Amino acid sequence: MDTMAGYFEIRHTVGFEETNFVGNVYYVNYLRWQGHCRERFLTEKAPGVLAEIMHDDLKLFTLKADCEFFSEITAFHNLSIRMRLEELTQTQIEFGFDFVRLGDDGQETLIAKGRQRIACMRGPNNATVPARVPAELKAALAPYTSGRALAGQRTGG
Repeated sequence: MDTMAGYFEIRHTVGFEETNFVGNVYYVNYLRWQGHCRERFLTEKAPGVLAEIMHDDLKLFTLKADCEFFSEITAFHNLSIRMRLEELTQTQIEFGFDFVRLGDDGQETLIAKGRQRIACMRGPNNATVPARVPAELKAALAPYTSGRALAGQRTGG
């Protein structure tokens, strides 16, 4: 969870249940790890937002999630999943994710990059409407803002 590095980080060791019969990680796990990273971020950095999700009418809808793969990983590889804010609008957030294999020798290898776009919504399930990104969430994301996101904010995007 290194704010000096400009990303929020979780660490993960790949388990057998996350691999296929050949021993490679199932691709769906990368999307699952994006969600785990986002949830841990909310737990640690924006607990009030998490409380609104759990007990009020705030909803975070995933609009799009993708991942580009560069290298295979297998069981017992150690990973760093690093999340950055890529774009922030009034009602939507786009996160960028780097999946980095951590070698025993301290070497880091980028194995995949992902993105996830979410919309903030409020209201009952049959009448949900777009809502502004909560101020607490904006403040919590500020230290993890990418250069792309800063450029968009300077140009009004």
